[in-house]
Amino acid sequence: MSDAPRTEESEDRIHPGGRIVVGLDGSAESLAALRRGARMAERLGCSLVGVTVWEFPPSWPGYVMGGWDPERDAHTIAEDASREVFGDTLPPWYSTVIRSGSAARQLIAEAEDAEMLIVGSRGLGGFTGLLLGSVSRSVVEHADCPVLVIHGS
Repeated sequence: MSDAPRTEESEDRIHPGGRIVVGLDGSAESLAALRRGARMAERLGCSLVGVTVWEFPPSWPGYVMGGWDPERDAHTIAEDASREVFGDTLPPWYSTVIRSGSAARQLIAEAEDAEMLIVGSRGLGGFTGLLLGSVSRSVVEHADCPVLVIHGS
């Protein structure tokens, strides 16, 4: 990331050497977001970070004992998305991050010093037919960097 201070004139540009962050949840929209982020990062000389967030639903703490492990699933989602977009050899400018907690909060935190945050319009949860899901709506409203929302796949 460049140490040069940003000016008002340069706020609307993605700076070479910066970071682009993409939210990954395994949905078709998040794969489309990763593809778009990869094209942008490669062309602009930026690093790309795929972020997958997991959390236990508060209503039932026994998921791991029942065989479901959301942290393991998050790692699988990140690996599958990486393989789908890049194949078996990941580019040196791409990395993944797995976080626990609220998806919107974690994406906003990860994108704090990023040039851009890219998310799908709707993830695997929510209601079909919504223009924006709760996570994409929240990051658009609260992220400190530009947010690109990918609709459809």
